[in-house]
Amino acid sequence: MAHLGSRRARVLALPAGLALTASLGFLPAAGASATELSDAPTAAAASGPELSYVVNVGGGRWTADAVRVSIAKAGGDIVQSYDQIGVIVVHSKNPGFAAAIRKAPGVISAGATRTAPMAVQTDDSIGEGGQALTEAEMKAAAATATAGQDPLEPLQWDLPAIKADKAHEKTLGSSKVTVGIIDTGVDDTHPDLAPNFDPAASASCVGGKADTTFGAWRPKPGESDHGTHVAGTIGAAKNGIGVTGVAPGVKLAGIKVSTPDGYFYTEAVVCGFVWAAEHGIDVTNNSYYTDPWMFACKNDEDQKALIEAVTRATRYAEKKGAVNVAAAGNSAFDLAADSIHDGSSPNDSTAGGRDIDPKECFDYPAMLPGVVTVSATGALNMKSSYSNYGLGVIDVAAPGGDSTKYQPPQAPANNGLILSTTVNGGYNYKAGTSMASPHVAGVLALLKSSHPNAAPAALKALLAAQATATPCAPYDYNGDGQADAVCQGGKQKNGFYGAGIVDALAAVRK
Repeated sequence: MAHLGSRRARVLALPAGLALTASLGFLPAAGASATELSDAPTAAAASGPELSYVVNVGGGRWTADAVRVSIAKAGGDIVQSYDQIGVIVVHSKNPGFAAAIRKAPGVISAGATRTAPMAVQTDDSIGEGGQALTEAEMKAAAATATAGQDPLEPLQWDLPAIKADKAHEKTLGSSKVTVGIIDTGVDDTHPDLAPNFDPAASASCVGGKADTTFGAWRPKPGESDHGTHVAGTIGAAKNGIGVTGVAPGVKLAGIKVSTPDGYFYTEAVVCGFVWAAEHGIDVTNNSYYTDPWMFACKNDEDQKALIEAVTRATRYAEKKGAVNVAAAGNSAFDLAADSIHDGSSPNDSTAGGRDIDPKECFDYPAMLPGVVTVSATGALNMKSSYSNYGLGVIDVAAPGGDSTKYQPPQAPANNGLILSTTVNGGYNYKAGTSMASPHVAGVLALLKSSHPNAAPAALKALLAAQATATPCAPYDYNGDGQADAVCQGGKQKNGFYGAGIVDALAAVRK
């Protein structure tokens, strides 16, 4: 999910030594649209630090307009209402806002999206980057490139691992297909990304409301290059420059949802999925978990509301034609276990260790219904040392990289991580399920290119059916004689690889 040092862009945390950079059924009536309600009545007197909330309302007549007065009386100011899915973004300085608004007619659930006051969070890990590619390495790679390869493609062991290089001999994908990168922002000025980038389908959703100012989707100086790296893996152009994406002929859209400090809050994630739903996005890539909870639990009133809001948003995006893909996480957790120790939540204030039941507490959007959940593999096609796994949770696997010590690639590639684009026109290596997920998004984009009329359910079925079945095997990635994880299931479906490692070549066979 993010760079190897944190779990997303701060997105997913990997082990030391790797430079790595989550069901509730609500579907509103079709045809509703997002409504900005900046003229809501003045909120009640402030008595605490300002927090952001999501308020989930019922269908039918229960819209933001219908609960406007209740929100104001509880001390809230409406920022944005997504009437399409019945989710309202609210700011309030009333510490009792959530408890008060939950009693209002029409409100199904409500909760704070963070545990620290707005605009005070910091995250030291956001400055972490990948392993930079040196000029000497670039020249050496270019010298080994064969006819038809981009200069750095010889270093991309991940492409032949999923037969993407062979797929490119048939098609690069259709420019009528668009992949939305819901992430830290995309530097669309990169020469490998600019040819395929669609500004009209891009925006910033950081505050929970779409900002369509030109360039708002870009990471600012000092912000993470995570989304830019992800974008290159999906669709870096095959243009004689740098690297090649899995689907180098499709369109890319940047949907920025990460704060400057690297937090992916619920209101931004909801905005991102709704934006994707309404702007022709065919596939969304989600290499993050939604802050501040690594696992949000349905037995907590606040956390339950966050899960419901994002569930509504992902379902709406799929209803509108998007396949949603998400990284499984980098903590080497068995997501099908009876209990998992979550020692990092909440991550925007003071974390307290807790044991959670993953059947009731979700890493979201990855563990939400309908979302394609992706585990990571290394250059030897084994589960990456850090990758989360779990029978019945993992749908498919894809290259995410691993320590070169554990899974070295074949020459001329010499680094076990994933090479892709970074900000300011450069390239670097990262690893994580953050890097695996965009490989799957790219394969889905190729599938959509080959089957333009296929619905999301059909594309997901094809993805699984065409994957290379990868059976369980004794798993001792560091060679110390001790099993490092237990793979449950059989060859056709198991906890490490799901239905198998995705196959780009199969995706382009009509």
